[in-house]
Amino acid sequence: MAFSFLSRFSIREDRQDDFIALAREMEHLSKQEPGTLAYQFFRLAEPGKFAVYESFVDEAADQQHMDYDHNKPLIEKIVGCMEGTYERELLFDLAPHGKD
Repeated sequence: MAFSFLSRFSIREDRQDDFIALAREMEHLSKQEPGTLAYQFFRLAEPGKFAVYESFVDEAADQQHMDYDHNKPLIEKIVGCMEGTYERELLFDLAPHGKD
């Protein structure tokens, strides 16, 4: 079963263009990462609100994604664009909990 989640967050109005450029770069780089199944940012209906859908082969691949040298400065810059923190919601497939 994949390790997947949706994170929601706010981006400061004066940093949205910077954030979008960084998000596109992160999406592009994630395609080259072994263990990354999906990685896509979205703009939400409420102004200034965004989300990212992330899916990895397992939790270790998520940690590896954050530890890649090419991602560390991007993550830091993205967090610098945020207003407040983020909310992460784990996603599970439709199998009964605990069963594959």
